[in-house]
Amino acid sequence: MKNKVKLKKCLISMVVVSLVLVILITVLNIYEYHVYTKNFNNKLASIIEVLQEKYPSLTEDDIIKLLNSKGSKSDILKKYAVDFNDKSIILENSHSYHVFLILNSSLLVIGIMLLIIIFIRFNHKRDKEIRDITYYLEEINKRNYELKIDSISEDELSILKTELYKTTVMLKEAALNSQEDKLNLKKSLEDISHQLKTPLTSILIILDNLIDDIDMDVETRNDFIRDIKREVVNINFLVQAILKLSSFDSNTIHFIKENVKVCDIIKESIKNVSILCDLRNIDIKVKGDASLTLKCDLRWQIEAITNIIKNSIEHSNDNQSIEIRYEANNAYLEIEIKDYGSGISKKDIKHIFERFYKGEKSSNDSIGIGLALSKRIIEEDNGSIDVVAREDGTSFIIKYFK
Repeated sequence: MKNKVKLKKCLISMVVVSLVLVILITVLNIYEYHVYTKNFNNKLASIIEVLQEKYPSLTEDDIIKLLNSKGSKSDILKKYAVDFNDKSIILENSHSYHVFLILNSSLLVIGIMLLIIIFIRFNHKRDKEIRDITYYLEEINKRNYELKIDSISEDELSILKTELYKTTVMLKEAALNSQEDKLNLKKSLEDISHQLKTPLTSILIILDNLIDDIDMDVETRNDFIRDIKREVVNINFLVQAILKLSSFDSNTIHFIKENVKVCDIIKESIKNVSILCDLRNIDIKVKGDASLTLKCDLRWQIEAITNIIKNSIEHSNDNQSIEIRYEANNAYLEIEIKDYGSGISKKDIKHIFERFYKGEKSSNDSIGIGLALSKRIIEEDNGSIDVVAREDGTSFIIKYFK
């Protein structure tokens, strides 16, 4: 355990009170002794003066011997109702004795009361903290995580309260995440069902036509088969993309980060979309410092950049170009992918990276999951992605922060 601050304070307070009490009683006893001594000496001086007046032959040596003798065994004072063991012949000493007795007793009582008060206060605080902890545990068992545990000391119970607060926060986050995960899973399943429903329905209709019309001409049959293949390819792409996103959601992907040349990422990404570029005669122009490097997972970054370039191609017209520019400064490395296509409407910009979202200018083959996947990958490598709608097209701006 860490420092037992409150127990130490309690013990220190009790020791201080005890020391003060001992010092006060000691000082009082010393003062009492001086008072008694002064009273005796005054009375003896008076007696000596009287003796010297009445008995001039009595020398000082005789008086000193008398004072230093062991005392008289006679009971002469009993004639005057004075007992050596019970009373003092000097009345001032008797009065002082009672006064000092009361003072000593009062100091002792006050000291004991202070020690009891300190001990009771310590136990009261400790009992209160135990009651608070018990209450917190009862509330947590009732799934009430809105607890505020304020503690700045470092004694055992305060440390326990702090740890309890941390546990409460984690339980609250777990409960919220669990609820959020359920909602996300429900939404994802609805989106996946919707996305699969259309191609599967199309395939079923085509298959029904093929089965019902045995004498269908070869050209029409081949068209139907090509349509089925296209839908199967779309379903396969959708399933693969969903599996990748699910891997991110479940944190089962381990990024292998290494220093990679940015030009290599872009080169491989362009190679992945080369067929689409050839079909639509789209030229991709790249500009940047070939020596720039980025610490990232090469395979996943190629996936992210490929999806963005593919999106730009799908929104571009035939015989157009796409520009890719990359540069770095002291804060971040930036990649800009600029197309001159149909652009993105303002209402679509804030939803463009949402799963299964399809803008009003999206193609029929678009699934609406590629940009969401790209965003997740880029963020995993300490990056961010923004989209800018221009009058003559769209720009995707990616920043990898150092």
